[in-house]
Amino acid sequence: MKTLRDLKVGESATVVKLHGEGALKRRIMDMGLTKGTELYVRKVAPLGDPMELTVRGYELSVRKGDAELIEVE
Repeated sequence: MKTLRDLKVGESATVVKLHGEGALKRRIMDMGLTKGTELYVRKVAPLGDPMELTVRGYELSVRKGDAELIEVE
């Protein structure tokens, strides 16, 4: 299983599945990261957390802990 956390800067992927439960999963979905969404990793902070993505035409910062819950291909 490949997660969003495994992607490097400059890589693109498609969301396959969201793991997690309840409010955490809802928050991820509210940010626009839903099944089938295309995303692009723009940059990663110097210490590795957070990572900045381009999703649905806007920039989004996601913590590595949350990125582990997003399965991509």
